[in-house]
Amino acid sequence: MLAEGRSPGDRAALKTGFRTPASNRTPYSRILARGRPKSEESLEEMLCSALLVQDKELAGIIREVDELLKNLKPGTPERQAVSSALQRTVLCAVKQSLLDRQLQSLALTDDLTCLYNRRAFLALATQQVRLMRRKEEGLLLFFADVDGLKNINDFLGHREGDLALVRTANALEHTFRDSDIIARLGGDEFAVLAVEASGQNQEVILRRLERSLRKSNAGESRYQLSLSVGVARLDPKHFVSVGELLEQADQAMYEEKKKKGHTRNPERAGLERSLQAIAILEKMECS
Repeated sequence: MLAEGRSPGDRAALKTGFRTPASNRTPYSRILARGRPKSEESLEEMLCSALLVQDKELAGIIREVDELLKNLKPGTPERQAVSSALQRTVLCAVKQSLLDRQLQSLALTDDLTCLYNRRAFLALATQQVRLMRRKEEGLLLFFADVDGLKNINDFLGHREGDLALVRTANALEHTFRDSDIIARLGGDEFAVLAVEASGQNQEVILRRLERSLRKSNAGESRYQLSLSVGVARLDPKHFVSVGELLEQADQAMYEEKKKKGHTRNPERAGLERSLQAIAILEKMECS
C-alpha cells in the first residue's frame, strides 16, 4: 500500500521482502562464507579460499607461489617478503573480482524496481527458449502493462508513479517463482518468462497475480493498481523466436486493455527497443 508523504528514497523500505532475481543476487555472502577464517586460519588461507571461488587461473598462480614459499627457510626475510606480497596480491584480486560482479549486476538490473532490465531479459529469455526447446518443455511469456500510469503521474506526481512501478514489481515477484525471469522492459511495460509445469499454467498464474494485486491495493483509496496482461505460449515442437513471443503477448495484452476501456501507451519504448534488439541479435546469429 502506498502512503502519503513518502520520498523516493523510501522505496527501499517498500521493497522489503523483494526476491532479487536469483541469477542476479550478489554472491558476496557465499564467497565470504566459504572464505570465513576459523580461529587458527591465517589471512593468507582465507584470501586464497575466497579467490578459489572467484578466479581459478589466479588461484593456480597462487598455489605455484605457495610451493615456492615452501622451499624458503621459515622465518627468513625473503619468505616474509614473498608472503606479504602474496597476501596483498590476493586481496587486490578479490576486491577487483567483487567490483566486476557488482558492475555486471548493475548493468543487468533496473535501478528502480531491482528486476532484470531489458538487456538481461533478452539474453536470459533467448537462452531459456533454446533450453526448453531441447528439453521439449513449454514456456509462457507474460507481457504486462500498468493501467493508467500516465494519470497517476499527472495527478499524483511522478514519485507516486515510480512507487506504482515498484508495487507492480513486488506483485510480480510474489506471483512468480524464483526460477522465472521477471523484467521491466521500460516505462510501464513488464515481461515474465515462466516454465510451464504441473500446477503452473496460465490460469493459475493469472489468478495468483490478481490476489497479489488485491493485497497491494488494500487500504489504498486514491487509485487501484491494475495490470493488463497478455500471454503467449512457446510450443517446443514449433520454432518461435523471443521477438515473436513478445509480439504475440503484446497483441493479447492490447486486446485485454481494450476490454477494460484503457488505451495503450503510444510510445511503447520498452517493447519497441526490445524488438529492435532481438532483430539485431537474430541478424548477427544468421550472418
